[in-house]
Amino acid sequence: MKPILEVCTGNLNSVEAAVLGGARRIELCSALSVDGLTPSYGLLETVRTRFPWLTVHVLIRPCEGDFVYGEDEVRLMERDIKALLPMADAIVGGALTIDGRIDIETTRRLIDASDGKPFTFHRAFDRCADALTALRQLIDLGCHRVLTSGQQPTAEQGIPLLRRLTEQAAGQIIILPGGGVTSRNARHILEQTGTTEIHASASRPAAHAIKQTSAAEVSAILQAIGELAT
Repeated sequence: MKPILEVCTGNLNSVEAAVLGGARRIELCSALSVDGLTPSYGLLETVRTRFPWLTVHVLIRPCEGDFVYGEDEVRLMERDIKALLPMADAIVGGALTIDGRIDIETTRRLIDASDGKPFTFHRAFDRCADALTALRQLIDLGCHRVLTSGQQPTAEQGIPLLRRLTEQAAGQIIILPGGGVTSRNARHILEQTGTTEIHASASRPAAHAIKQTSAAEVSAILQAIGELAT
């Protein structure tokens, strides 16, 4: 099976660059400087109108911080999901308890609000105290995939845990490596972990020193992982 690249995008220019580079799937966010927040309705609507064929996974995260949410924030996320769901192919979200465990009740509510569409548990997973227990809980909740760097600064550094997670998942949930993925290491990460999908911002420094999605880097990653197709 040919590996799948998901490009993390934080604005319309980023989406356009991803598409120009050949991406077929994106995670749509805003405010990547704080690791991503919920995108606006207008941004999602524009992306869906311009690129109706593009697979769009939408991040639901109301504020920066530690992924621990009160009732008001949970209700806000439920409302955001319901508002954006008609234009989304999948939802990306999740929540933790104060002691670094999966907040099962809140995550269940977010999955329920997603109304059957695939649900990715985001990189809050990398803050979990016990990754293997957390993975079992996400499988039981019905999560479709989990985005993780293997609880390391980069997915390349996290290869040992990513491999263990993939083995434990046994096809019940998709392990989506992300964090520091580039055209230089994407193939290596996939080969060493046994995963079939990979997540990258595909960014390069721009003239104003802020990293932006690069069409050339998207293309280079796709070329690198495309060689794994059987």
